[in-house]
Amino acid sequence: MSSLHTTGGEPFCCLAVDIGAGSGRVMRGTFKEGQLQLEELHRFENAMVASDGHDCWELDRLFDEILLGLKKAAGTDAAPLSVGVDTWGVDYALIGEDGKMIPPAIAYRDARTEGAIESFTVDCMSAEELYARTGIQFMCFNTVFQLHAALKSDDPALAAARRALLVPDYLHYLLSGQEVCEYTEASTTGLINAASRTWDNDVIKALGINPDLLCAPSSPGTTLGPLQQEVANATGLHDTAVVLPASHDTGSAVVAVPAEGKDWMFISTGTWCLAGMELDAPVCTPDAFAANFTNEGGVNGTIRFLRNIMGLWLVRGIKSDFNDKYDYPALEKMAAESTPFAHVIDANDSSFLNPESMTGAIDAFCKRTSQPAPDNPGAYVRAAMEGLALLFRNTLEDLRRLQDRDIRVIHAVGGGIQHKLLMQMTADATGLDVLAGPTEGTAMGNLLVQAMGLGRVKDLEEARTIVRASSECIRYSPVDPTGWDDAYERFRALT
Repeated sequence: MSSLHTTGGEPFCCLAVDIGAGSGRVMRGTFKEGQLQLEELHRFENAMVASDGHDCWELDRLFDEILLGLKKAAGTDAAPLSVGVDTWGVDYALIGEDGKMIPPAIAYRDARTEGAIESFTVDCMSAEELYARTGIQFMCFNTVFQLHAALKSDDPALAAARRALLVPDYLHYLLSGQEVCEYTEASTTGLINAASRTWDNDVIKALGINPDLLCAPSSPGTTLGPLQQEVANATGLHDTAVVLPASHDTGSAVVAVPAEGKDWMFISTGTWCLAGMELDAPVCTPDAFAANFTNEGGVNGTIRFLRNIMGLWLVRGIKSDFNDKYDYPALEKMAAESTPFAHVIDANDSSFLNPESMTGAIDAFCKRTSQPAPDNPGAYVRAAMEGLALLFRNTLEDLRRLQDRDIRVIHAVGGGIQHKLLMQMTADATGLDVLAGPTEGTAMGNLLVQAMGLGRVKDLEEARTIVRASSECIRYSPVDPTGWDDAYERFRALT
């Protein structure tokens, strides 16, 4: 297949709906002369809300925001050929016999999954067997453990459900009327067999859910058909198709890594930081299990072999604890002026998942590990960023040990690359150059996969050529490694 429109053909547009744990946006991407130009049409807030004693998502409100974005797209000059949605992983909506969602849509940070890993591995399947089958990192909020917790609590919504749709699949269902399960999103559940890349019937049987709850996985790039008539009428988009991107936001972000060759590591930065490599096949070995690495599905048959890292959720929590008195640039400036390595934390400690107070959680961690607590906003942020950089170094060392490719450069994408101090810390901690960009990697990857599904972009190689032509990277080279080796030894003693 040749490149039909990106290198000299008529320009065309697609829409990316990109929703994270804190906000969402509708982005228009215009493909023209081998480049992809982005325009933000609509931005909206997203946050967990309390409902019936649980932390939940307002999915129907999010869909209303998507419709507002689509209306704005209809008011532009060029009609979009397609639209696709990406979100975070693991969470789901339950659909009843009437085709409507059975509330609530419980969020992954909800406390219902406390102890779910231990309970599942006693009642259902050993941790070793589950990992050998699925290759998914053990985190208490994986879908398999969420469903186990729901079953243990006799959740009436689950008992009444006809279908379970992951969050982006639910939003695609509202757009198109089609019930689907996109593969990259499904791969986060802990229910997909890493080798066969479809549902693992033995895991589903051990879990004890009705297998009819789940749709067969569909590949990214699949066209679902036109917008539902009521959606088309409400938005004014009558000739727009719904095309599946890599619906897991990390899957989309990695598509937009502007890399060449295979000797690179990626870090997708945001609320979560996902650090790993793009491989041709899963690594479900005992060593990978012990290191708690995950094998998530990618585009064009690739596997994202990575580790989930708590990410800039920590900095966001610190900012909130100081009543948003300081913006992010001010916090970063104060962090840069704070004493290096005064507080070494494991940023992936479970106490940071959803604390009432992030600074309080850091204080408690320091007390448990016989360290003084930070005493000002900059010191807290510096501890968080140094903790992330140390985790990136640890992940790099484990990647080199667990697979046989060399790693010579780190590509960082996503909104977190705007934290220049974190990028420089990452270069200093790892001893590798960090190429930071693009910031809008997730939206770009979403749009590129849609274009691949439409036959307008050939493959991943061409997609990344477009990314390189459309964005600039900032290079961070190691400058001052002083102290990082000692800090890393202190970090290793904590984990």
